[in-house]
Amino acid sequence: MNRRAFTSHGVGAALAALIPSSASAQSRPAPSPSDLAQELPSALAVPAACAALRELPDPPSESVSQKLLPGFKSHRIQTSGAEINVLTKGSGRPLLLIHGHPETHLTWHKIAPALAEEYTVVIPDLRGYGDSSKPGYSPDHINYSFRAMALDQVEVMKQLGHQRFMVAGHDRGGRVAHRLCLDHSEVVDKVAVLDVAPTLTMYQQTSKEFATKYVWWFLQIQPSPMPEHLIGLDSVFYLRDHLAMQGKTPGAISPEVMAEYIRCYCCVGTIRAVCEDYRAAAGIDLEHDRDDDSRNNYIQAPLLALWGAKGTVGHLWDVLATWRAKSNNVVSGKPLPCGHLLPEEDADGVLAEFRAFFRA
Repeated sequence: MNRRAFTSHGVGAALAALIPSSASAQSRPAPSPSDLAQELPSALAVPAACAALRELPDPPSESVSQKLLPGFKSHRIQTSGAEINVLTKGSGRPLLLIHGHPETHLTWHKIAPALAEEYTVVIPDLRGYGDSSKPGYSPDHINYSFRAMALDQVEVMKQLGHQRFMVAGHDRGGRVAHRLCLDHSEVVDKVAVLDVAPTLTMYQQTSKEFATKYVWWFLQIQPSPMPEHLIGLDSVFYLRDHLAMQGKTPGAISPEVMAEYIRCYCCVGTIRAVCEDYRAAAGIDLEHDRDDDSRNNYIQAPLLALWGAKGTVGHLWDVLATWRAKSNNVVSGKPLPCGHLLPEEDADGVLAEFRAFFRA
């Protein structure tokens, strides 16, 4: 594939051409930018391919936030390593909801208002994501280790007055929740993880099928500046292609939410952050995980695992078995009839499972 193909079709299509795929994937053409623009439309204009990107996202719109998360209050909370954008609502037991890549706190917008009727709901943007600050490069990518991200969450919750809490994480948020349970077990009452198996387990058991379906796990860990440059050539297409590959429910992401994901993702600071996040996960985070295994340091809180029946993780791993191997408490869970984007594809299903688990 030549430079023209990279710049006209975007890095997602380029990778699809470069990386061998399964027989079923080979029978389908890779979606074009225009295909994905129709599948995942944005309510606002988007950056063009090869356009110069801003360092940081444009400021958020309060009217959009209130439309999607009515009544939620916005906070900027300084932790020891970052400034975290956080939204809160409710007055019951505290429940922390952590999003994943490539999304923001808005991944929870379909269920957070209902949960806020009985819990104090806290929905942050991870450092590097959304409207949180975006630390720079660091030795061993430690600024974006799950340990650093987990500490952010503990410090945010303490500043909000919550010494103990329940936590749910989707995708990267599930990995942050896992690390939070290991480093700060005294603060976690219950934990739910959505469409993830433990990071060390997934890397140790990586197959060609997994590497093909989760190509960003292996692109974004490459040394800087290669992945940052390739993603930046057409960041909107890369983002849409990622969400289209992961999601299995057309229309699950509204144009308003897609516009917010584009606003937050398609800038230099976020692209740098997401690459550093994945580099840390393939390096220092694995060292931390191996150290915990060697000391038999496992999850102490009850754990709920949910995964998409149409997604990759449940297809390639026995999800409950992987979490039982990392836990000293009860592990329960089930698949939901959707792809990877559970809170947006099957909000009712996630809400029902959360209510049953967190109420018990």
